[in-house]
Amino acid sequence: MSKQQENDESMITLIDENGNEQLFKELFTFDSDDYGKSYIFIYPAEQENDESVDIQAYIVADNEDGDGQDLVPIEDDKEWDMVEEVLNTFLDNDGNFKA
Repeated sequence: MSKQQENDESMITLIDENGNEQLFKELFTFDSDDYGKSYIFIYPAEQENDESVDIQAYIVADNEDGDGQDLVPIEDDKEWDMVEEVLNTFLDNDGNFKA
């Protein structure tokens, strides 16, 4: 998926393979020394005030042109477990983000 940064640093527009755009808010990013990669957690902007949100995680990688970044799905199970563990440390027991 292609990532376009909006003026507000925490807003990201994702464009799918069909050219459809969806606005997301950045929850947080982190780097993993074990995997040598950067990761991002995002959720749909329209869910910002909802009681529950669909949090998605991606690898942040430089695109082939070198002029931006792409969000790459996490496909390795062990890598996914690590990412999920990081997210869980930022969530309380009710699944709410700790501010």
